[in-house]
Amino acid sequence: MNGSTRTAWLVVVIFAAAMAWVEAACVYDLRVLVDRLEPYQPNPLPMTGRLGGVELLRELATLVMLAAVGALAGRTLRTRVAYAAIAFGVWDVFYYVWLKAIYGWPASLLDWDILFLLPLPWWGPVAAPIAIALLLIVAGTVTVLRPTPRGISRSRWSAAALGAALALYVFMADALRAMPGGANAVQSVLPARFNWPAFAVAFVLMTLPVAPLFQSMNREIDPEGEPPRA
Repeated sequence: MNGSTRTAWLVVVIFAAAMAWVEAACVYDLRVLVDRLEPYQPNPLPMTGRLGGVELLRELATLVMLAAVGALAGRTLRTRVAYAAIAFGVWDVFYYVWLKAIYGWPASLLDWDILFLLPLPWWGPVAAPIAIALLLIVAGTVTVLRPTPRGISRSRWSAAALGAALALYVFMADALRAMPGGANAVQSVLPARFNWPAFAVAFVLMTLPVAPLFQSMNREIDPEGEPPRA
């Protein structure tokens, strides 16, 4: 990792960790305001007055900010996406780190959380989004180290896209099933079981483009661990 790449990576990580504190503080304040410090309960964020619309726009603004820092840090489309992935992953991990520091939640990685509200409520144990966040950090970091990898086929990217779609379905499955009952039914969803087998399949599919990145880097290092001489 050269000096400019190291600096860009570090700035993105620091920004994302700091932004995670802002996110955690906002969520803590909201949970205190609506008496929902434990998110695993029906209607974890009562959409009263303007609160619902404000919260939805805040989530959208968060995604825009993470994408923006990636766009500023990268020089090509590939590295911009990679830095945005790093920012999202670091933000997600530190969000839970800071909530734990603020008021001791989550008690474990298996605690249920409502992850997003757009376009429907996402539910899952904390371990699931953290696993995806770590994958994004690793994939993004390897990409900025090797910004022009070879050997990633379209089939791998298609499989990763399918995995991402499957993961989204797993997170929103209960909300989707509640949709015929209307908005109140969706907001009152309280999942009892997380589909770990489907999530595991989704996660494996999402890792498929990452392996060639490591292989591409390894081919550039000789057995003694030194870069090949010209």
